[in-house]
Amino acid sequence: MIIGILKEIKAEENRVSMTPAGVEVMTAAGHQVLVEQSAGLGSGFADEDYQRAGAEVVTEAEQIYARVAMVMHVKEPQPQEYLHIREGQIIFTYFHFAASEDLTRAMLERKAVCIAYETITAAGGGLPLLTPMSEVAGRMAAQQAAKYLERAQGGRGILMGGVPGVEPATVVVIGGGIVGSQAARMACGLGAKVYLLDKDLTRLRYLDETMPANCFVMMSSPATIRELVTKADAVIGAVLVHGAKAPRLVTREMITTMKRGAVLVDVAIDQGGCFETSRPTTHGNPTYEVDGILHYCVANMPGAVPLTSTMALTNATLPYALKIANQGWKSVARQDTGIAEGFNVVNGLVCCKGVAEAFGLDYVPVDEVLKI
Repeated sequence: MIIGILKEIKAEENRVSMTPAGVEVMTAAGHQVLVEQSAGLGSGFADEDYQRAGAEVVTEAEQIYARVAMVMHVKEPQPQEYLHIREGQIIFTYFHFAASEDLTRAMLERKAVCIAYETITAAGGGLPLLTPMSEVAGRMAAQQAAKYLERAQGGRGILMGGVPGVEPATVVVIGGGIVGSQAARMACGLGAKVYLLDKDLTRLRYLDETMPANCFVMMSSPATIRELVTKADAVIGAVLVHGAKAPRLVTREMITTMKRGAVLVDVAIDQGGCFETSRPTTHGNPTYEVDGILHYCVANMPGAVPLTSTMALTNATLPYALKIANQGWKSVARQDTGIAEGFNVVNGLVCCKGVAEAFGLDYVPVDEVLKI
């Protein structure tokens, strides 16, 4: 199979979908890899590194779209790319379709085979291609909360861990999955008083046994959130609904009860955000204020640490990309139910129930698409 590695064109996105080491594995397996010129520079990989690994460096993205069977990205295709996507072409990337009706309808129109990293599942459960970026984003969320609590950044002027004789910051983390647990661990490590909320009692028991002593694990409910946000210096939104839009758990009314200069970090912004006042921001312009509360809603947080993120992403995605390239998407979809969960939009049909429900579209299971 011919695989294309594109340069990311989303604002301030410095990751790349495959390292030169990954390219070497793909070419050794007999596949041809085209890499767009300068695609890896933001992550510290030169064109020559890819060439030594066996890739062909191509100057224009359009040439890659025209030649390859599978395109690999980090972020979703941007509007200027839509017309280059061919019918039946595999696009393998983070899509987060439920957060964008325009993207969903564009991919339906192009009749591409859209395989979303974020909805592929592992045999034992979990989201193996979302996990590495969730780990990065969770740890970054605590760092950003600490940073923006500084007065110079518009925050309350609080040191996350306090000092002897001075109380530390209170941090509320909503969601006890990978993002939330990583954010809570990092905030605890900085010395904050952390409340970690989740709805799954089994998960709460596990977190209660494994989290540091300054982390208080609680069952999530509207009443609990409403009470805790009034005490919080920072709130980190870390909820995820598999393949669907994030629920709005913190309302505008709740936000008006918070301390002035408190910080909201919405890691769920890729899926629409879990705060009512959230809207996507960029690394260049990361924050805005609503009712005296600082909002950090960068939609590609791991893009700020591209070398770490690219290496972690390749570690996770490479085995799946290799399997798709070796077997073809139809064979993979029939044989591997976990990868089949990643097929969100295929040949003009929506194969992910959460996406279909988000926009009132017909849902067609991927099994049915394979029969067409």
